[in-house]
Amino acid sequence: MNEAPGPAGAGGFEAFDQLATMIALVAPDGRCLQANAALENVVGVSRRALQRGSLLEWLADAAQLSENLWLVARNQVATSRFDASLRRMPAGSADLPVHVIVTQTDWPDRVLVEMIEIEQQVRLDREERTHGLAQANKELVRNLAHEIKNPLGGIRGAAQLLAMEITSRELTEYTRIIIQEADRLQALVDRLLAPHRRPHVVADVNIHEVCERVRSLILAEFPRGLVVTRDYDTSIPEFRGDREQLIQAVLNIAHNATHALAERIAAGDAVLALRTRVARQATFSRQRYRLALELHIEDNGPGVPEDIRDRIFHPLVSGREGGSGLGLTLAQTFVQQHQGTIECDSVPGRTDFTILIPLP
Repeated sequence: MNEAPGPAGAGGFEAFDQLATMIALVAPDGRCLQANAALENVVGVSRRALQRGSLLEWLADAAQLSENLWLVARNQVATSRFDASLRRMPAGSADLPVHVIVTQTDWPDRVLVEMIEIEQQVRLDREERTHGLAQANKELVRNLAHEIKNPLGGIRGAAQLLAMEITSRELTEYTRIIIQEADRLQALVDRLLAPHRRPHVVADVNIHEVCERVRSLILAEFPRGLVVTRDYDTSIPEFRGDREQLIQAVLNIAHNATHALAERIAAGDAVLALRTRVARQATFSRQRYRLALELHIEDNGPGVPEDIRDRIFHPLVSGREGGSGLGLTLAQTFVQQHQGTIECDSVPGRTDFTILIPLP
C-alpha cells in the first residue's frame, strides 16, 4: 500500500494542480487533507484554510457527500457520482453547480473527491458531439459531392453539344440556363470538396496578421455603416499553421456576421469586434492545453436564430435566404485541422464566435 501523502504538495499530489477540475483528498469523515489549485481558486480561499476544515462545509447539501464518502471508504461502492452546489467566497457569492465524483484510493482512509463544473461538463459533452457530427458530416458531404460531380459534368457537356445543334433562340436560352445552373452546382461541389483536397500548408502564423487581413477585406466591402474594432493581446506567440485556411475561417465567420448586421449597417450603427486573448490551462476537444489562443469575433446583430442554434456548423444549414450554409462548416473544418474548435454564444444584440487553438 502506498504511503498517504503528507502536507500539501507532498506525495505526488502536486500533479493535480495541472488539472482544470477541482480535486480534494479527504478522510471518510470529510476532513480535507489535500486540495488542488483549481479548488482553491474556485472557492476563493487558500488550500491551507481548506485543509484546516471539512469539505462538507463547502457543499450546500453536505449530507449527500457525507453518505457517499462512507460508502466508498467502506468499500461498499468503488465510485459514486451526484450533482451538488459548491459554496464560494466571499460570502454572498452564488453557489457553483458541480458534478461530484467520489473515488477510492490506494491510501488507507483516504477518499478522492473530484468536482467538475456542470457548465464545463455540458460544454465538453457538446464539443464531443459536435466533433463526432463534424467528422460524419465531412464524410457524408465528401461522398455526396463526388456522386454529384460526375453526372453534373455529363449534364453540362450534353447541354453544350445541344446548344451547338439548335438554332432556335428560345431553345438556346434553355440550354444557357442548364449550363449556368450546372456551373453554379459545380462551384458548390468545389467548395464542399475544397477542405479535403487542399494541402495543409504549415508555417509560422501571426494571428493578428490574419485578423488585419480579414478586417481590411470586410471594410473594403462595407466602407460605411460598419465599424470593425480590434482589441489584441500582442503577447500571443506565433504558432504553426496554415495562414490562408485561418484567414478563410475568420473571414467566413465575419461574413456571416455582416449578413446578420444588414439592418444595422443600413442604420449606420453596426459593430464587428475582433479580440484576441491567451487562455491558460484551457480544456477543449477533450484535451487540456497549457496555453491556447482565444480569438473572439463578436457582433451586435440580432443573434443566431434559435431554431438553428444547435446546428449552425452542420453543412447546408443557413439562417438567411439564399445562403449556402457552408461558411461555418468550412470554418470549423479549417480550425479543427489546427487541433482547435469554434464555440458560439448568441443572444439578441450580441453574438460571439470564439476560435480556440492550442499555442506552443
